Amino acid sequence: MNDGLDEICACSYKYAHIYAIVPDHRIMPNSTEDQSLRRDAIRELLLQGPARTQQYLVEALVNRGLVATQSSVSRDLREIGAIKTARGYELAGDDQPDDKPMTEVATLLRNVSPAGPNLLVIRTAIGAAQRVALALDRSNWPEMVGNIGGDDTVFVATASSHAQKQLIARIERSARP
Repeated sequence: MNDGLDEICACSYKYAHIYAIVPDHRIMPNSTEDQSLRRDAIRELLLQGPARTQQYLVEALVNRGLVATQSSVSRDLREIGAIKTARGYELAGDDQPDDKPMTEVATLLRNVSPAGPNLLVIRTAIGAAQRVALALDRSNWPEMVGNIGGDDTVFVATASSHAQKQLIARIERSARP
């Protein structure tokens, strides 16, 4: 009789991660869309100011209707390139000297969006893409492999999806008033 119970327990233990339940009894999200929404929300929260703890971020995400745990937030912080400072969790590079060229053209930026894992599309004011591309070059950010500026669009190549996310965070920080 114990053999059957041991087998059930072993099977339950083996597959428990598939049925992980969060406090409100919803199944943990695993989709790329869920991760993307959660990471975007974390970026927005960190752009408003540092987060003292990961638990603060979990609660803020749940209040926004997203499913989050401390472990998912920890992974998300690592993926978006956030760092822990004396003030809490922040997006990396807030006070980098290389941010100045992009800060000077921040008013020309209209939209920044990823296009696949290694390409970033930056929309600018009409006729401003060359100036923004030059500012990107002068910023010398390590996440960039190179860029091409047209009339109102800049394409930026990154080495990886992680570098792309870090670059988006840098651009968003430099555009902050």
